[in-house]
Amino acid sequence: MNSSKSPGLAGFGVLKNTTCHMDKKISVFFSITFMTVGILSNSLAIAILMKAYQRFRQKSKASFLLLASSLVVTDLFGHLINGAIAVFVYASDKDWIRFNQYNILCSVFGICMVFFGLCPLFLGSVMAVERCIGVTKPIFHSTKMTSRHVKMMLTMVCLFAVLIALLPILRFRAYQIQASRTWCFYKTEHVEDWEDRFYLLLFSCLGLLALAISFLCNAVTGITLLRVKFKSQQRQGRSHHFEMIIQLLAIMCVSCICWSPFLVTMARIGINESRSKETCETILFALRMATWNQILDPWVYILLRKAVLKNLYKITRGCCGVHIVNLHMWELSSIKNSLKVAAISESPSSKQINLQPLSSVGQ
Repeated sequence: MNSSKSPGLAGFGVLKNTTCHMDKKISVFFSITFMTVGILSNSLAIAILMKAYQRFRQKSKASFLLLASSLVVTDLFGHLINGAIAVFVYASDKDWIRFNQYNILCSVFGICMVFFGLCPLFLGSVMAVERCIGVTKPIFHSTKMTSRHVKMMLTMVCLFAVLIALLPILRFRAYQIQASRTWCFYKTEHVEDWEDRFYLLLFSCLGLLALAISFLCNAVTGITLLRVKFKSQQRQGRSHHFEMIIQLLAIMCVSCICWSPFLVTMARIGINESRSKETCETILFALRMATWNQILDPWVYILLRKAVLKNLYKITRGCCGVHIVNLHMWELSSIKNSLKVAAISESPSSKQINLQPLSSVGQ
């Protein structure tokens, strides 16, 4: 019987020849600590984002906050579900044969690992695209990017991530218990079949593509904001844009640092037909790095808020005794002013309008 296609036996092939040895106490400590810190951090970030969502009624900021809240909620459930399964596996002394006779738990674990791995990356790229459209095409954003459209995009992203996670099950390919016997994922040991390699490459390529889209869109957004600021010398109307782009840049950096090792490792295993003896430890280290992404994401919204940044500016200015940045950039302003400034700067007639009329229109 082909073990890769048999749902009942597929998950146990790796248990006969385990090459990954870990300290059980350290591993349990990592799992419990990551789960606890992740749940607390994401819960705090959700409270902050929901409060901000109720305070800001502008369409531009509301759509961003809705996407950000969805990202944090996804991270929260990822820690809650995956962490609970991991702790249960440790509590059962990793005896998969006893509690996973039909490979049901391993399949659920693998589906959750893929879904909660790809979905935050997809949401991060969607947030970057949304901000890029909001800054470069504000009129289109205000008329087309409604709350209903944002919810539709969220639904499509989640359904696509679910489809990728269920693809092996639909193809009668069971998820595999990894060599550490603590988690389930695609087959990463002695990968010879083209379909097993395809799943690994699909996961890594989609993740790397999401990171590339985020980088490109954030770069365009940042350059556009700087050009408009230096061109019009407009001090108001862009504070919320700068706040959000700083948060997006932080999310992108965190995602690249945390996810790149795991995505590159999966791609390398998918390309190579066999794996080295160090692959188990490498995968486990990369997995823990990826887990840190879901812990650090909420702290981006907790720490990189306008109020916190203003306080940091005051502290830095008091310590250094110099004027670093203009505080007027962080002044509150309405979205109407921001849209008018951007629309006028993009129109052909703006070349014939000097700065004094532009300021009066923005006001």
